[in-house]
Amino acid sequence: MLLSAQNVTQIINGKVLFDHIQFSIAPKDKIALIGVNGTGKSTLLKAIAAKDPNVGEWIMAADTKIHYLSQSPRFSQMTIWEEIVHANEKNPFPVEEYELRSILNRFGLEDHDQKISDLSGGQQKRLALSIALMSKCDLLLLDEPTNHLDEEMIEYLENRLVKMTCAVLMVTHDRYFLDRVCTKIYELDQGDFYTHEGNYEVYLENKQIRQENEKKQIEAHKNLYRKELAWVRAGVQARSTKSKARLDRFEQLRNQRFKEQEEILELTPVSTRLGKQTIEWKGISYQYENSDPLFSDFSYNLLRHDRVGIIGKNGCGKSTLLKVISGLLQPTDGTIERGSTVKIGFFHQQDDEADLSMRVIDYIEEFAAVVAFGKKKYTSSQMLERFLFPKTMHYTTLDRLSGGERRRLYLLKVLMQAPNVLLLDEPTNDLDLLTLDVLEDYLDSFPGIVIAVSHDRYFLDRVVDHTFVFENRRIRDYPGGYSDYMVRKTASKAEKQEKREPKEKNAWKVRNSNRLTYMEKKELSSLGEELPALEEEIQRLNAEIVEYTHDFDKMMKASALRDQKEQELEEKTLRWMELEEKKETQ
Repeated sequence: MLLSAQNVTQIINGKVLFDHIQFSIAPKDKIALIGVNGTGKSTLLKAIAAKDPNVGEWIMAADTKIHYLSQSPRFSQMTIWEEIVHANEKNPFPVEEYELRSILNRFGLEDHDQKISDLSGGQQKRLALSIALMSKCDLLLLDEPTNHLDEEMIEYLENRLVKMTCAVLMVTHDRYFLDRVCTKIYELDQGDFYTHEGNYEVYLENKQIRQENEKKQIEAHKNLYRKELAWVRAGVQARSTKSKARLDRFEQLRNQRFKEQEEILELTPVSTRLGKQTIEWKGISYQYENSDPLFSDFSYNLLRHDRVGIIGKNGCGKSTLLKVISGLLQPTDGTIERGSTVKIGFFHQQDDEADLSMRVIDYIEEFAAVVAFGKKKYTSSQMLERFLFPKTMHYTTLDRLSGGERRRLYLLKVLMQAPNVLLLDEPTNDLDLLTLDVLEDYLDSFPGIVIAVSHDRYFLDRVVDHTFVFENRRIRDYPGGYSDYMVRKTASKAEKQEKREPKEKNAWKVRNSNRLTYMEKKELSSLGEELPALEEEIQRLNAEIVEYTHDFDKMMKASALRDQKEQELEEKTLRWMELEEKKETQ
């Protein structure tokens, strides 16, 4: 065991983040830490990194090395290169210079002599991530590592982390990233701690079962409380003869508290009516002073229910395009027209205008004290509660909120403006999984236009119908989401490769493609024995699932194994059919 944590407790400003929780981390573990914004995920990572004895007991070897990537990294050197070399010198086995330069380039930091003070927040985060990946440690702690990364960088990071031999504990809300890297999930939920052995789908299944059980407990508690209340009220004049033990139980029932159910975070989409004329641009370009054009000659007419994703490398001009569409920037060339009924809601990467000394309730009421959702009207206080801000937080100042809570609050402010065109710039950054699910459901039924810049591949696949892709200072429109674009991109590469192959080689392939090789004949024979065995194994696991109905852990393990075997059966059946067809045609 690499780390064993016992009696870990943290209370901040009277709010219990976690209470006497315990967990362990084994060598080579790849674990995701998830939970609603403000539940203490970053706080827990900091406590582990510092081995804070005031928070809990940390049992590990004295020479255990921990590297912590925070959301706001700090540096001690002047330039990018000086910083990463300084960090590398601390390694017991320093990596070669070429590898340091390769990692920096991978994360878009190609000017190695650039001053750290001139870097943006996203660039500083990528520098800290580069240092984390080359550090030789036993436990790597990562807080939102995919923020500020483009799709290629995220895929590179995925591959690096999967191959790393150290243990990794990360806070992430990128669901594809979580699924591909992590084999275990730790969940913080209103002070409690849960472990899920498996991927994101397993977590969702476990959580649904847990919430259903909690609802049943709450309902049973209410029924018992009503009965006991009726008993207490009956025969008040004979109170002295009542059972003291039963009165004590009534007091316990009255004081018992259950978790707030997450159902409150539900929104009915609302927007201002959008007329026939939306937003249309013709031949637009944009170029900052003394630099090359970011994009040029781009034309499009938005439809009234468009769902558009925008992807491309960091710095290619995605956020700039949103600003041009919104009117915050004027195009260098071309024209853009907006209909008279267009009302834009722009969710920026951060709310730079927010006064952090403001109270939560004042921040929302600065725009509106009451908002209509359908036929119902809600006060700002009611809207805050629906967005998981209880009344105890309404008079908290913004500087006391977590980064994710501020993002959720900012999202509420934008949605309360009832826009009919939503421009979302990296909307998934720092938002928890619950808020993301609700936002995606909201966008499904939003009656207007949605345009989103995002590196969250799951979000794009879930929300958008077509995608603007920045390619060599041009913008191309592809149907579908991120995965659809990648399929087209891969197919295009394969087609180009095939065209480069000699014709004679292709002809040889055609002549021999219908012949079973010796290894294929052997594989076909083997599949004939494996398929019936797999079917029997699945039947046995189905019987076990029924048998373990009252043992949740065993039932989930049997269910996961059955799903694995069914997937294996499907793949091998397809392969068997392919080989049989080939055998018949030879």
